[in-house]
Amino acid sequence: MPSVTWHHLPASVKYARQQCLTRQSADCYRLHTARFMHQHSALTFRAAYPHEAPHMQALIIIDIQNDYFPGGKMELCGSEAAASNAALLLKAFRKAGKPVFHVQHISLAPTATFFLPGTTGALIHESLAPLTGETVVEKHFPNSFRDTPLLGLLQAQNITDIAIAGMMTHMCVDTTTRAAFDLGFTCHLAHDACATRDLAHDGKTVCAADVQTAYMAALGQVFAQVRSTQELCAAISQSR
Repeated sequence: MPSVTWHHLPASVKYARQQCLTRQSADCYRLHTARFMHQHSALTFRAAYPHEAPHMQALIIIDIQNDYFPGGKMELCGSEAAASNAALLLKAFRKAGKPVFHVQHISLAPTATFFLPGTTGALIHESLAPLTGETVVEKHFPNSFRDTPLLGLLQAQNITDIAIAGMMTHMCVDTTTRAAFDLGFTCHLAHDACATRDLAHDGKTVCAADVQTAYMAALGQVFAQVRSTQELCAAISQSR
């Protein structure tokens, strides 16, 4: 793995160093540098070993809730197929005795039209219903870490590598994956255990399949190892 020198460090880290030295805080600079080094190492490793079996310590399932399914207030394209794959991942993690975190979105905004408090649409889909003892994290924003205990829960168990599945790909899955990467986690994203919908911009409609492809392609460049449910389940089985 190539070494990282001062010239490799981004401007943000160099600026942080100057600020930290001004404050006579070496620990501050080490924190910024260590964070960059972790991310640089992960990127270098993925580039050098693209087929290396992923090592996952926990599963995060994002917003697989009733309103995203047929008959719900925000039906997605392919939600049932994605949920079936997410259920396979969930089964594999349970069998391996690894932690599972269910993220449930409850919409509190006055203009919200789905995932409303106290409605059946906001309930986690029965195919992925949490078992007794499994953690459910309630959120109110696209980022699963914002104003939730998720980060602390992961840190308390020394979890650094996570698998992610859920809905919607272009919203909460994308936002949470990017946030997790920025927090120093190595992310493994199950592309076929996620679902999205058609989007429109500037008078043009982008079909859900193209939305899915574009977001997975972007996340796979830097923020996550994007793999199939079958690949991730096989890796979980091998790690037991």
